[in-house]
Amino acid sequence: MSRAPRNEAARRSWGDDDSATNILHVDMDAFFAAVELLEHPELRGRPVIVGGADGRGVVSAATYEARAWGVSSAMSMAEAMRRCPQAVVLPVRHGVYSRVSAQVMEVLGEVTPVLERVSIDEAFLDVSGSRRRMGSPVQIAHWVRTQVRGRLGLPASVGIASTKFVAKLASSHAKPDGLLLVPAAATQDFLDVLPVGAMWGVGDKSARELARWGITDVRTLAATDVRRLERILGTAAAHHLHDLAHGIDPRPVTVSREEKSVGTESTFFDTITDREDARRVLLDQCHQCAARLRQVGTRGRTVVLKARGADFVTVTRSRTLSAPTDLARDIFAVIEALFDALPQPPGGFRLLGVRVEGLSRADDGVQLLLDEDPRRGAPERAADAVRARWGRGAVAPASLLRSPQPPED
Repeated sequence: MSRAPRNEAARRSWGDDDSATNILHVDMDAFFAAVELLEHPELRGRPVIVGGADGRGVVSAATYEARAWGVSSAMSMAEAMRRCPQAVVLPVRHGVYSRVSAQVMEVLGEVTPVLERVSIDEAFLDVSGSRRRMGSPVQIAHWVRTQVRGRLGLPASVGIASTKFVAKLASSHAKPDGLLLVPAAATQDFLDVLPVGAMWGVGDKSARELARWGITDVRTLAATDVRRLERILGTAAAHHLHDLAHGIDPRPVTVSREEKSVGTESTFFDTITDREDARRVLLDQCHQCAARLRQVGTRGRTVVLKARGADFVTVTRSRTLSAPTDLARDIFAVIEALFDALPQPPGGFRLLGVRVEGLSRADDGVQLLLDEDPRRGAPERAADAVRARWGRGAVAPASLLRSPQPPED
């Protein structure tokens, strides 16, 4: 769910020359919520939040009606309900979303094998090899949207551009349920009208720092000397943003490999500076990973922590367990230790993620440790049964319980 600022001027037509725009970014609109609305059509037009109930956990998705009230992904449920108390809350069902996501990717796979799955609800396609068979990039984008809507009943927005970065920006501005082409020759003009906060990695703090120097839009950012940007943002962030502001993004579409891990990560529009808030996000992610492992009948041996700071420096730390696990308590014990040893990045955390690798089937022969209690996983498996019957919000770790704040007068 993108919360970056947009500019209505960027939504206009930039021309119809798609001869040099082989990159498509397909982004499902409010994916989890859209899938839930297939089963609850009576909720269409109402604010719907997918996440934990009764102030537990964080928001996983929200309809555009809920977003209008300031609800966004990774926000605590308590804060979301304070902002939009009339919202209908539905529990997260990762298994359902994974199955629908696989169907979406099957549609995209019919276009080209050069497909990079970015997350459960978005992907990049390089359609340069599909032109002779399916037509121009714009024709292909129309085909994708029609097929996804016709087969699955879901809206998808598509951005078309010459680079991955601009294609993603285009799909963001095409939302909801739209298509936007940015011809190669119009790339700089498109970028110039955007607020600086629309750039990847520019949150509130960075935007305020840039604004102090009079840099509030991409046009000004692009015209600013990179040495001045280094003084404002630091070396890595300065060069990163300077390149993007000029439409420079040489990354190719990378074919996604078969998943050999289970993980989840969250990118925050406003960086997290409070370590306890970061710890709660990680705990929730550990429970999501563990639940998915148990759901598909697998266990993992290696636990990985991923963190990205406001300075765009990304670090990963991992530790291998003596025996594979599918329990959040084991995963979080490792994540917490790795996180405690991680220095606080300047400006806070922009991204946090948890991943479990080295997967094996839960029913494979695994030698138990001599002191292992086979009942130690009973509470989490019992919680699985409760959620299966009463919904994901029916039970949650006590650390994720946060009392809703009283409404302001």
